Amino acid sequence: MKVAFAAGGTGGHINPALAIADKLKNVLPDTEILFIGSPSGLEAKLAQKAGYAFSPVEMAGIQRRLTPESIKLNIKAAKCYITAGKKIKKIFDEFKPDLVIGTGGYVTGTVLKTAVKCGIKTAIHESNSLPGVSTKMLASKADIVMLGSADAKKHIKECKKCVVTGNPLRNNIPIEEKQAAKKRLGLPLDCITVLSAGGSQGAVRINEAVSQLLAWEQKKGNINHIHGYGKHGRETFLKSLEELGVDTDNPHFIIKEYIDNMYTCMCASDLIITRAGAMTLTEITAIGRASILVPYPYAAENHQYYNALTLQNANAGRIINDKELTAANLIAQVGELISDTALLELMGENAASLSNGSAADKILSEIITLMGLSS
Repeated sequence: MKVAFAAGGTGGHINPALAIADKLKNVLPDTEILFIGSPSGLEAKLAQKAGYAFSPVEMAGIQRRLTPESIKLNIKAAKCYITAGKKIKKIFDEFKPDLVIGTGGYVTGTVLKTAVKCGIKTAIHESNSLPGVSTKMLASKADIVMLGSADAKKHIKECKKCVVTGNPLRNNIPIEEKQAAKKRLGLPLDCITVLSAGGSQGAVRINEAVSQLLAWEQKKGNINHIHGYGKHGRETFLKSLEELGVDTDNPHFIIKEYIDNMYTCMCASDLIITRAGAMTLTEITAIGRASILVPYPYAAENHQYYNALTLQNANAGRIINDKELTAANLIAQVGELISDTALLELMGENAASLSNGSAADKILSEIITLMGLSS
């Protein structure tokens, strides 16, 4: 079987595609896999790093802001769209895929639309609780739409087959017992542990609020806190802590630009403060932790808010909108949650109930059925 993947733009779109590809190769090792995407996109780097063949097609996303620069970019995107169809058809003629799978990003729409025209079987996997434009546009044409959460189904008006599979993780999370993870990190074992991060690049508003949260926690005592301030906090975050009198050598604190052992830190935590990307929330639910979620306000169609809403509605997480994220607001929320360990445990259990650790297996089963390989 030959399978082509269309995924682009962000790791939240690309990593599910890689997870599905890995599962296919593991179970059906004769499967030939090809990734299609922008030569300058993250997909080119990640797909090839994973050892998969990659065919470049120049693509560009539509900008929603009407600025002079955005208009120029949209003209470029329109030109790419006009020429991309022929290039993709040529790729299909050469590779001859039996199935094309799209997992999101602007490249997905054009690739799957071309596949439908060519009579090739198509599948979509949507990781967000609010489906993206490509998913909504192609749901009625694809042979199957697989969803990361049941909430996403509310936004799909018409499709041939729609199933909730969960979001596949590329590698199984090495879940450690909480105390063992704390010990590995060198943190005091008898304290509530908070983990916060705004991604590898960092989030300015999260950093600003967390710096004062750390000062509050230092005064309160007996609270562990792990924080990744990211690239954007390199020049400002540590200076802010110094001004607030926060001791970065405090044995309760681990403060780093980039957290390279995130799963261990997540396992050690009782409460996680983060953005609300679909795959981040998939990891949180897999480990089963309470969370305070600050959706990235500029995400397409505000989809991170809807991701976070899925957890909040299940009493697994709480939302603080970016514009409402102040130190006072964050301290109040953290203070309430860490003072009620029973509530933290309940929220963690509720988060775990949303997890679908067998997502990759379910997706594989759907693909096998679609392709008539079940016998």
